[in-house]
Amino acid sequence: MYDPAQLRTFLAVAQTLSFTRAARRLGVRQSTVSQHVRRLEDAAGRQLFTRDTHRVDLTVDGEAMLGFARTILAAHERAAAFFTGTRLRGRLRFGVSEDFVLTRLPEILESFRHDHPEVELELTVELSGTLQQRLAAGRLDLVLAKRRTGDTHGELVWQDALAWIGAPQLRIAPDRPVPLIVFPPPGITRARALEVLEEHSRSWRIACTSTSLSGLVAAAHAGLGVMVHSRGLIPPGLAPVPARAGLPELGGVDFVLSHGRRRDGAHEAADALATAILAGGDRLIRGVGPLAPINGRDGARPHA
Repeated sequence: MYDPAQLRTFLAVAQTLSFTRAARRLGVRQSTVSQHVRRLEDAAGRQLFTRDTHRVDLTVDGEAMLGFARTILAAHERAAAFFTGTRLRGRLRFGVSEDFVLTRLPEILESFRHDHPEVELELTVELSGTLQQRLAAGRLDLVLAKRRTGDTHGELVWQDALAWIGAPQLRIAPDRPVPLIVFPPPGITRARALEVLEEHSRSWRIACTSTSLSGLVAAAHAGLGVMVHSRGLIPPGLAPVPARAGLPELGGVDFVLSHGRRRDGAHEAADALATAILAGGDRLIRGVGPLAPINGRDGARPHA
């Protein structure tokens, strides 16, 4: 009843909330994306998106179609693998930034391991900048991490806004140095925090440095200072710093997938995992805490 190609296009639009970005991700023309969505809506007999010149949003029926689309495509891929007799094998070295520790990425990885039991998955959790360095050195096959908005490396999964966050009771005095809770270099959020404070001539001091997100969160819970974090992935118990603190705007951040060098026995597994992450991208941050506009809300949903 539902064409897998149309369902894949639907998922790409649902994740990016942009027909243009969906076309770029899929490597097709925007007219093809529009045609696929229109035909899927005809088949369902329901409108799946509301759209105007400025934004694209899922309808209630579109939200329902998300689950059905993922289920249908997963079954389609399992059937294809069974009847063609192809099974992925080899070692896949996957790097992921700590931003995803509190998300549903483990569910996607569990599903991937279930579908591809002969793939030996080796997981590395690190700072985004460190992961990119290891990828460039040929030590990783696939990376899911952050990049600065405006950078071009990697395949966009979603976008989000950066926010200053801290304990709800924390008060930042405008005449005192801003106490910072940060990752060590080459942390992207650390670099961005220092850049905007310097640009606005705002004094600062390092209150805590940790290579672990749990360490930073613990320091923030204790009220030691503020940290920069993706607004859509704010850990429970922390909150955005009120505007009255006068902290400068941080801008946005992209979450991207980056492929390493093609390595025998790994590139097909990397492609399969990348497809699973892109297909389930909207699930990664659902239920994680206070959600921000996802994907900039024009594009997608949403280096430590």
